[in-house]
Amino acid sequence: MEAKEKFTLDQVNRFVLEKQHLTEGSKINDIYQIAQDICGLHATHPMTPYLSLFIRTRKFKRGDLDEVLYEKRLLGKVRYARKTVYVIPKERISEVFSATKGMLEQRFGPYLEYLGMTAKGFEDASRSILEVLKGKGMTVKEIKKELQVDLNISAIVNLMCDQDLLVRGNPATGWRSSIHTYYPFHEYLPGIDLNEVDEVEAKKSMVKQYVASFGPVTVTDASWWTGFTKTEIKHILKNLKNDMTSFEISGIEGEYVLLASDKKRLESTSIPEKPLINFMPLLDPYLMGYKERKRYLAPELYTRVFDRSGNVTSTILMDGRIIGVWDFDEEKEPTVKILLFEKAESNVLKEINSQAKKIGKFISGEDVQIRQCRSMVPLTERTMGGFMSPLRGC
Repeated sequence: MEAKEKFTLDQVNRFVLEKQHLTEGSKINDIYQIAQDICGLHATHPMTPYLSLFIRTRKFKRGDLDEVLYEKRLLGKVRYARKTVYVIPKERISEVFSATKGMLEQRFGPYLEYLGMTAKGFEDASRSILEVLKGKGMTVKEIKKELQVDLNISAIVNLMCDQDLLVRGNPATGWRSSIHTYYPFHEYLPGIDLNEVDEVEAKKSMVKQYVASFGPVTVTDASWWTGFTKTEIKHILKNLKNDMTSFEISGIEGEYVLLASDKKRLESTSIPEKPLINFMPLLDPYLMGYKERKRYLAPELYTRVFDRSGNVTSTILMDGRIIGVWDFDEEKEPTVKILLFEKAESNVLKEINSQAKKIGKFISGEDVQIRQCRSMVPLTERTMGGFMSPLRGC
């Protein structure tokens, strides 16, 4: 059997950091382009899109995303990878709808049954909600008050978003809020034909975009990120074989796939001597892009970084590898808490503290304190949502 070409892990990590706009030379101020290049901004947690952009741009204000997302509406907030909410370019919404509707439909019936609701009951409720929202947006609380019905409006509205009957608009109380204002989809984003792309082509395009943003990746990685089965992924990659190349990464098992057009760029990637430090928000796309995580994390540290559902907490990277976690606390005074898995050299620690102050000031709007923590409760031993405050109690 012919030996596969190999690349070093350091080279691969640096290459992906550059594609993800996480190196100094790759940062740009085009929010729309960043969302396209990194396969969307993970938006399950309201602060993540803002922090993900802050670390990828040279100059970013919270209002910059609000302008592109809620005012110009060049981006939209929809269900995407693994049925989670992302901010993606408007032009990709029809493709994403076609690629993911099968997965969303599979859970539609069981979820209605869980709610104790019939399909007709959902249709009637949807019709009433759309009527109330004509020409305007409202929160769940406002919709319920207007309709005066004893229904789980929050659940119904989420299902309507899954079917692209509604769209999530601006949060009611600011960038940290998950209380959305909801609008009729075709009023808020007119001109989008949800049937424009058939399912087969949509899935093919979604996988190709994923490889472009996160490659080199394995079949397991692609299956994890898209939510498609490994059999589907293998079939799609076979159909894309003329666009792909494969190789191995030294020290890690498995075959990795990359766009053929990216290979020369990977080959020419060099590793600067100065360590690169990144403060990553929880659920950032860079870390949620892979199921096989040895590329950036030692297996014995998984429980400190990922919870039982695979959610990643806020982390500190050095040259693309996780070296610690961080947390923001403003109970007494704005403070960024840091826990490093190993002792850092003085120059690295200085850069870590510098980056901590920058991200802390972005969050709070003022100078912050830095606190070093020595221990944490593993995320796998926390209750649901524990990954959102990894250093609570420190």
